[in-house]
Parts: sequence; C-alpha cells; structure tokens
Amino acid sequence: MPADRMELVERYLRGETDVVEPRDAASVVLLRDGAAGPEVYLLRRRPAMAFAAGMHVFPGGSVDLRDREAAQHWAGPPPAEWAEAFSCDPELAAALVAAAVRETFEESGVLLAAYRNGTLVADTTGEEWERDRLALIEGELALSDFLRARDLLLRADLLRPWAHWITPEWQSRRFDTRFFLAALPAGQRTRDVGGEADRVAWLPVAEAYRGFRDRSLTMMNATASTLRDLTAHPDVASAMAASRRIRLILGHPVLTDGRLEYLYDGDDGPVPLSELVEPLAAPGVDPGARPSESR
Repeated sequence: MPADRMELVERYLRGETDVVEPRDAASVVLLRDGAAGPEVYLLRRRPAMAFAAGMHVFPGGSVDLRDREAAQHWAGPPPAEWAEAFSCDPELAAALVAAAVRETFEESGVLLAAYRNGTLVADTTGEEWERDRLALIEGELALSDFLRARDLLLRADLLRPWAHWITPEWQSRRFDTRFFLAALPAGQRTRDVGGEADRVAWLPVAEAYRGFRDRSLTMMNATASTLRDLTAHPDVASAMAASRRIRLILGHPVLTDGRLEYLYDGDDGPVPLSELVEPLAAPGVDPGARPSESR
C-alpha cells in the first residue's frame, strides 16, 4: 500500500479519522458465454479518478434520488423481494435496482429493459439512444422519464442479487454497494463509451481472476471476490441460477508488523478478508488457466 494510504489507515486506527457515511450504490457484473466459459465486462477507471483510480471494475455508481421513481415502470420481482435479498427497505431496494439498470446503460450501452409488449430492447447503438444515455450521465434526464418517453419497462427479472460490500471506514470516499449479476441480452452489445474508463474489455472470468492474483490487473477486493466465486460456474446460466446468501462485508483494517490485513465479521468471529479472494476449487474449472482474451 502506498505510504499516503498507509498513513490514513494508521490515523483511523488511532481514532483520528472522522468516518464518512457511505453512499448507496449499485454495481452490475455483466456476463456472456464464451469459448472458455463465462466472460465478464470490465472497465479500467482513469488514473485521475478520485475513487478506485486505475482499478478494473464492473459498471456501477451511486444511487440517484430520482432512481426511486423508476418503480412506476417496473417488470419482474417486486422491490419487496429485492429488499429481502439485500436486507434493506423496499424503497431503497427499488432505487438500487433502478441504479443498476441506469449505470449499466450509462457505462456499457447495455439496457436491461423491454417494451410494454414484452419485447426486449435489442439495439441501443442509434443516435437517439446515445443522446439519452449522455443526458442520463449528466443528470439532465431521470431514468423514470427516459423509460416513460420510450414506453419501456425496467426488467428487474434480468438481474440477480450477488453481494453486498461497504468501503472500509478509513477511506474518505465510501460506498454501500449491492452487486448484481446480469446476462448480456440477445441482440445487444457493449460499447466503449468513454467517460470514467480509459479501457474496457470482455475477459473470461478465470483469466480476469488470474490477473488479480498475478497483479497484472488491479482491482478492489469486492471485484476480485466476485470473480473468484464466479470461477465455480461453467456458464452464465449456472451463475444466474446460483442461490446466494447475501451478507454485508465490511473490512476492518489490522496492522501487524507493518503489514495490512482486513478482517470481516463472520458467523464464528473475525475472518481474514483474504479468504474471500483465494482460489476456489470447482469441478472442471481451473482459475489458473490462461484462456485467450476476447472483446
């Protein structure tokens, strides 16, 4: 860890830090099937970004207050079911699902929505789609207004709950993030839409996780842990069908002889956070394999 960040950790452990309240956020693990198993869409955040600079991340971002209004244009499991999965109230759950859909569209061009006749959106590459995408990014357009104008319904059934992480308390920018899975809808494709990322790529899940392990890809523990768990699944359908116990993961820093480790609260007491990002044995899946990269 860089010296300036280590100093922040040490200040926190001495009780000299005002803990910042985390912002609610959603992140979407966008998947597709590839020749070497499931592939994941990753963005590399620009080096100048204030949070997670240079890190490889999934599409995602903070909840907008107006995201709560999108429940008026909804299809799929109701907010109450998402609230149960993520241990929050239905109003926040609706906003999290809406933020997941909005951020995925903003950062990849993929829209998890359908027309009111049930037909899924199949192509978002036209100029009018791009105009609306940019307006959403700038906050000039609310997701609910976007859906209403195009006579669309948010498709909550295209998402699956996956994980819940909160940024450690010593950091000055903190997020209370719920992670979702989504399969790339038929007929849609991701686009390098710029913005906060300087590179995007589809990578086999096993290769992306290996990149974290050998330090060729920088990423946060939440990202690496998700990839680690996904290596257990031979295809997207298996991952989407997985039964998950969603529990809050908040790492507590511990310094031992100058070495930083995180602990989280497990069922039987403190557990090293490193256990969540170690290789996961899975029949027929080799996390150390080196499949070819595809975009």
